[in-house]
Amino acid sequence: MALSSNDKVVETVIVGNYVEMETEGKPINIKSKISNFFWHGGSTYDAWFSCASNQVAQVLLTLPYSFSQLGMISGISFQLFYGLLGSWTAYLISILYIEYRTRKEREKVDFRNHVIQWFEVLDGLLGKHWRNVGLAFNCTFLLFGSVIQLIACASNIYYINDNLDKRTWTYIFGACCATTVFIPSFHNYRIWSFLGLLMTTFTAWYLTVASLLHGQVEGVKHSGPTKLVLYFTGATNILYTFGGHAVTVEIMHAMWKPQKFKAIYLWATVYVLTLTLPSAAAVYWAFGDLLLDHSNAFSLLPRTPLRDMAVILMLIHQFITFGFACTPLYFVWEKAIGMHDCNSLCKRAVARLPVVIPIWFLAIIFPFFGPINSTVGSLLVSFTVYIIPALAHMFTFKSAAARENAVEQPPRFVGRWAGTFTINIFVVVWVFIVGFGFGGWASMLNFIHQIDTFGLFTKCYQCPSPKQFPIPPPPYAAAPQPAPANFTHH
Repeated sequence: MALSSNDKVVETVIVGNYVEMETEGKPINIKSKISNFFWHGGSTYDAWFSCASNQVAQVLLTLPYSFSQLGMISGISFQLFYGLLGSWTAYLISILYIEYRTRKEREKVDFRNHVIQWFEVLDGLLGKHWRNVGLAFNCTFLLFGSVIQLIACASNIYYINDNLDKRTWTYIFGACCATTVFIPSFHNYRIWSFLGLLMTTFTAWYLTVASLLHGQVEGVKHSGPTKLVLYFTGATNILYTFGGHAVTVEIMHAMWKPQKFKAIYLWATVYVLTLTLPSAAAVYWAFGDLLLDHSNAFSLLPRTPLRDMAVILMLIHQFITFGFACTPLYFVWEKAIGMHDCNSLCKRAVARLPVVIPIWFLAIIFPFFGPINSTVGSLLVSFTVYIIPALAHMFTFKSAAARENAVEQPPRFVGRWAGTFTINIFVVVWVFIVGFGFGGWASMLNFIHQIDTFGLFTKCYQCPSPKQFPIPPPPYAAAPQPAPANFTHH
């Protein structure tokens, strides 16, 4: 038994060292050093930046909207709770990935030209039925995750340039985001994930400071929570916020030593909370119930150079996050058409283009910035990154032999296997009832309400109506005319 354990340790250590083996013995010149610095990221730091950058993008702008639905106390509590839950299931996914990859490498399978994905892990550990379910949920979630980034781009740029409507901006940014087909894998996101997190950090603290300096609007009200529909809609948006680990397997596969991933997502979540909690609380404190009709926090802050800078930085970050969400879809499509092992970057880029078209089309059909996050969170994220990983972990290690021979044993502080299974059962029950059940009911009602109110293919979702911007009197007018008795201030 001691010999088997030692063998297991050795095999775990060598998992994922392909990049180091491939570069060993090759001459290192200035060009390769620069390329490695900006392009080839496989360290634990790269994985941390990727996780943190991918976790909080445009959702940073919708969290104040969620606070207006939930109230301050519930908003803070749900962020802490779902942040912890998301970190746990990301840990489970990493354990299953290491288990699958170690088993395959014992069989001498080579992954040098193949990116392992979540549905393949499920297939290798639990069979084709699990693979099909995982593939369906993961691809659908990533598809709509990419759609949300396009919608967010159009929503944000409108606050800088409203000469074009949001639908036209969606056309433009769809073409811009299509350039992500040229980024081969998560291994090549080093500089992008680093810059993306810097941009989000700036935006989060801009929202916080600008709201505090702005102060509370006259007659501000903090009524939330008032309706169950709004309450569970807000809760599922936060569920979506901390469900960014649908790309965990791809990020791990890009690491030189993926067995070091275990706690990376937790530390990324801790940093993300330092951005989301202050910004959401400050904006809600300043504007209160006004946020119920303004799902984008930028819409309530006065236009200043700093706000414009925050908008531009978020636009760039949303382009990066679009790539994060879309790259796994590119891999799936490449495998389906037999192009995944092609060495030509240009051929792979051309082959990937059909993936962008349905994303583009769906962003034009459902431009509901904010409500779509909750709907995707309840119907897709709940299963993709919470329920399925917890169930998969329990079924993979349900036998005593599987638990004994597991590559990674559960930590002592969670109670080993008994504690792990207990936490998994709690995750499944809670997310199914609260996230999928109540959250799905509330989010769908809210989503249908948006369709009834604005319609599909709407040109400019939640854009100010012309009457909200009255034409100022000419400079030569003696005095402004008094408002009529029935004037309503918006």
